[in-house]
Amino acid sequence: MKESFLKAIPLLSKIQESGFEAYFVGGSVRDYLLQKEIADVDIATSATPEEIRTIFPKTIDVGIEHGTIVVLYNGIPYEVTTFRTEAEYIDFRRPSEVQFIRSLDEDLKRRDFTMNAIAMDKEGRFVDPFHGMQAIKDRIIKTVGTAEDRFSEDALRMMRAVRFYSQLGFQIEETTYQALKSSASLLANISTERKLAEFEKLLAGKSRIQALLVLADTGLLSYLPCTSPFVETINSIEKYDCSKLSVNEMWGILLYLFNIELHKVNDFLKSWKLPVKKIKKIHQLLFWLNFRERSHWTNIAMFDAGAEIVEGTEKIYNVLHTQDVNVHIESLLLSYDLLPIKQRSELQVTGTDLQEWFQKTPGPWIKEKLAEAEISVLNKHVSNRKDSLKEWLLRCNQS
Repeated sequence: MKESFLKAIPLLSKIQESGFEAYFVGGSVRDYLLQKEIADVDIATSATPEEIRTIFPKTIDVGIEHGTIVVLYNGIPYEVTTFRTEAEYIDFRRPSEVQFIRSLDEDLKRRDFTMNAIAMDKEGRFVDPFHGMQAIKDRIIKTVGTAEDRFSEDALRMMRAVRFYSQLGFQIEETTYQALKSSASLLANISTERKLAEFEKLLAGKSRIQALLVLADTGLLSYLPCTSPFVETINSIEKYDCSKLSVNEMWGILLYLFNIELHKVNDFLKSWKLPVKKIKKIHQLLFWLNFRERSHWTNIAMFDAGAEIVEGTEKIYNVLHTQDVNVHIESLLLSYDLLPIKQRSELQVTGTDLQEWFQKTPGPWIKEKLAEAEISVLNKHVSNRKDSLKEWLLRCNQS
């Protein structure tokens, strides 16, 4: 058993010693069966949050109305959730009421996919009423019960299905896939923030291109921000090998293929509620990708872009031109490393120096002279030493 489970076994034991059931559940059990790395383990129990409070001295209320309480045990936080059933959902995402129960099978019945509806006890024995282990063996994504019911309860589950398809490379079972098509419009009820979280996980998955094709084929793409006009573009992306691109680089190639004009990139990404810092990075990738389509990298361009953007831009460029994603990357980064300066602050001349050398008052001329010096240093026309820069600037001023 994995160390993350072993550390939590005493917690399960304490709950059981108090007369309640307790199991590992959800994604940690699924990932354990898939022999994947496990981050956090979640615990389901027949004990109510109030009963958990009486067992453990250190707890934090995080979602107590839904039966979830965090237990701090040996310095590690564990989410412990009471077995529950859920009444009719509202807004296609939230149950109108949660009822605590004592039955593990009933609790597992409310979960989204069979591979996520498996529990494991502290001895490593599995409780699998919906044949999730077989689904994992068969590499199938299938809902617990009727797919239309699960998607009408929480429409985000449709995005989760395609996200798991991208991450795991599993196939979506046929009736589940058909329900994605018939229920796609329900995704309009889900907040952009929740859709973004799933979409970015999808973009990071190993089967990301196939997952994008599924979004297009099922109609889910039409209920994502600003993407409905680009179904045909998504269908053409299969010819590109995007497997080694980062999430930001995936955004970059998508926007490039969508032919989003540079001045409209920010608005497109803002509609997705992306953080400002990420929007800036993606905008830079698009700016320099447009440059790269017209020109080769120069010292000045690499300096202005920075190493991260140079590498990301070149990777997208290589993918678009059906070359290996890392062609020229090593030599480009070596060229970047050899730049005389990599930041403006490294230039060995200041505005104060210029005022002293030229005996002039401050003005726009200072910015112009600093830019001249920067370009000349980058092009290796003059060394980045104060005496050399002074001699060069004064000589240029006389000519």
